[in-house]
Amino acid sequence: MTALTTDELKEIANSARIDIIEMITEAGSGHPGGSLSIIDILTVLYYDKMNIDPENPKMENRDRLVLSKGHVAPALYTTLANKGYFPKAELMKLRKAGEMLQGHPDMKSTPGVDASTGSLGQGLSIANGMALAAKLNNQDHTIYTILGDGELQEGQIWEAAMSSAHYNLDNVIAIVDHNGLQIDGTNDEVMTVNPIDKKFESFNWEVIKIDGHDLDQISSALDQAKKVEGKPTVIVAETVKGKGVSFMENNGDWHGVAPNVEQKEAAINELRGEK
Repeated sequence: MTALTTDELKEIANSARIDIIEMITEAGSGHPGGSLSIIDILTVLYYDKMNIDPENPKMENRDRLVLSKGHVAPALYTTLANKGYFPKAELMKLRKAGEMLQGHPDMKSTPGVDASTGSLGQGLSIANGMALAAKLNNQDHTIYTILGDGELQEGQIWEAAMSSAHYNLDNVIAIVDHNGLQIDGTNDEVMTVNPIDKKFESFNWEVIKIDGHDLDQISSALDQAKKVEGKPTVIVAETVKGKGVSFMENNGDWHGVAPNVEQKEAAINELRGEK
């Protein structure tokens, strides 16, 4: 890693987890489980890998991030706020009527959001469009998209996966948040998505498998993906839903439920290493 050490990135991710708990509690609704499972990935992307400029959010040749699983917007919002795209005070207005940060990302109202998302299955198609435009305009930037594992049950994902490979979109890097849980239970109970790696390989994608909470593995995988030529890359990140808060970890009940004040305090104390 370059600008920041692994330990510094861990501190940033841990602080972001606290933000996620606080903002969802304040909102009284939201999706803590999946937000906590992707924050390590977002931290490495925004602090170590992506070509971005918070002072110029629409910089033409910036890298883009399409959060296909848009319901975990709190993870993106805290990352953008901490990078300086907008004041951190906005985080406590999550899901409030008329405010900037709604339940799903809105590119028209939130600086740093590259795509409005929420309806699952659409993010890879959006990323493909951005990547094709970049190729046509001879621009050298990367389009990252984060997909949920339950989201892979959407047929549009696989249509888009065929298109990514057909058009040799080596400027597309997809990351699957494979925490094994979705709103109605485990992936295997609802509609198994495994083997994810073999499916993407059969669609002519480069596949990299990692521990989605190991910052060094995340960093190395992203570097490896950038070197792939002639085809898109998917990073299958094995994660833990609710990562960092013991009573939320691997617990599907925390897919879309806000903590109460007592649960918030317990979670934050744990994240701070306090009893």
